[in-house]
Formats: sequence, C-alpha cells, structure tokens
Amino acid sequence: MLETRTTERTEDAPAHSPDLDEREKRKADEHLSASANIIHEAIRRQGEDELSRTSMGLAWSGLAAGLSMGFSLIAEGLLHAALPDTPWRPLLTKLGYPVGFLIVIVGRQQLFTENTLTPIIPLLTRRDGETFWNVLRLWAVVFAANIVGTLLVGWVLGNSNVFEPGVRESFKTLSLEATGHGFGLSLLKGIFAGWLIALMVWMLGGVKEVNIGIIVIITYLIGIGRLTHIIAGSVEAFYVTTTGAAGWWEIISRFTIPTLLGNVIGGVSLVAVVNHAQVIASGGKRE
Repeated sequence: MLETRTTERTEDAPAHSPDLDEREKRKADEHLSASANIIHEAIRRQGEDELSRTSMGLAWSGLAAGLSMGFSLIAEGLLHAALPDTPWRPLLTKLGYPVGFLIVIVGRQQLFTENTLTPIIPLLTRRDGETFWNVLRLWAVVFAANIVGTLLVGWVLGNSNVFEPGVRESFKTLSLEATGHGFGLSLLKGIFAGWLIALMVWMLGGVKEVNIGIIVIITYLIGIGRLTHIIAGSVEAFYVTTTGAAGWWEIISRFTIPTLLGNVIGGVSLVAVVNHAQVIASGGKRE
C-alpha cells in the first residue's frame, strides 16, 4: 500500500512537493509565465481578428491612431519648452514620447508598426495567397490612414496658435532632430525601432491585461535612443514640411522611405519570423 501511494505521488507531483487542492493548483497556474507557444497562439488569434475586419473599420481606427500619435510630439514639446537647456534635458523630454503609444495601444487603435507582427503570424502559419493579399490590404489601409492622421495633426500644430510660440519652437527643434538622419542611418535606426515595437507586441501577448509599464519602457527606449518610427516620426516630418523648415523630397528620401523599410524589416524578420520559427522548432510543445 505504501509503495502504491508513493508511485501515485511521483506521477502527480515532484518529490517533496506539497499537496495542493484544486483551488490552490489554479492559483499556481495563474502565476506561471506564458510559454512562447501560448503567446504565439494569442497573437495568431489577434491577427486573425484584425485580418477579418473591414477596410472601412481599419481605416477609421488607423486614422484615430495617426491623430493620437500627435500627442507624443505635443508632450515632448511641452516638456522641452519648460525645461532648461542642460545635458540631461532629453532624459526628461523623452518621457513625453510614450504618450501617443499609450493612447493608441490602450485605446485599441490600429498602428502600422504593430501590424508587422500580428497579421504576419497567421500568414506564416497558413502560407497561402489569400492570407498574403489580406495582409497587404491591412497594411495599405492602416498605413494610409495613419499617415492621413499624422498629416492633419502635424499641419495643425505647425499652422495654428493652439500652442505658444516657445512650444512651437520646441516642436521644430525636436522634429528636425528626429528627421535629420541620412538614408542609411534612418534605415538602421528604423530596424531597431521596428524590432522593439514588435517585441513589445509579443510581450503584451503574454499578459492578460495591457501592461502600461512594458509600453512606457519600450517606447521611452525608442525615444531616448532617437530611433526612427514611421508613424510617430511622420508627425514631426509633416510639422517641418508644412511649416517650410524642410523640403518634402528631403524628408521623404532621408526619413520616410528608409524608416518605413527599417520598421518592416525589424518587425517582420527579427520578431515575427524568428519567434514563429522557435515555436515551430519546439514541435508545439509547451516550453
């Protein structure tokens, strides 16, 4: 009898593990970190939901996101104008950069760079033409809507008296800094920014509720590193172009094109493909 009980205990739990009732076991399960397989499945389902949305629904959500991203420049500009010109000013100024991302992500609005991960997981899972074209549809609609939103808010910030002249001067300074890199550097910075945004989405897929800390830390890192983000940076790009501080082709060639390419490369290849590959390599077993 003793031997039988010992065998049963070994099968149910490790040696020296306390006996737990069902309620205690459920509590223990709640404290387990999600495996890569579970995160992958959560993001796949999210991607399927996004791909099933109508183009009109995506467009309105994307427009809202583009407008909301303007609050990153607004928050940065207000801090920049209020702080003295010291070496540590950027450390505090860039605390404003996460504001737009917080509004977009907590508000469940469509941001192009998030979609370098979520719809790609269903595409990598099925690998068919229908899903591929659906991903392109989502990308085109969301990107266009984001850009329209950033154009509107960038124009208003640069061509109205909503904010004081000193704040608008800070907008100009920050915008020129963000868009002043050459093609190659903007591309490289864009890869790192796309990588971090997609990693943020991956990490958020492993938690039950939106974790504001993850959003703030990752986006603050992008801001303080002066990495290039195609949507947040477009607010700044449109600010300098609509106010005449920089030419349109100058901004498109040295910021828009390389940053867009970099964000897509960073999000798709370094996060979506690699993390999908690790799940496939694990054979679908929990890690």
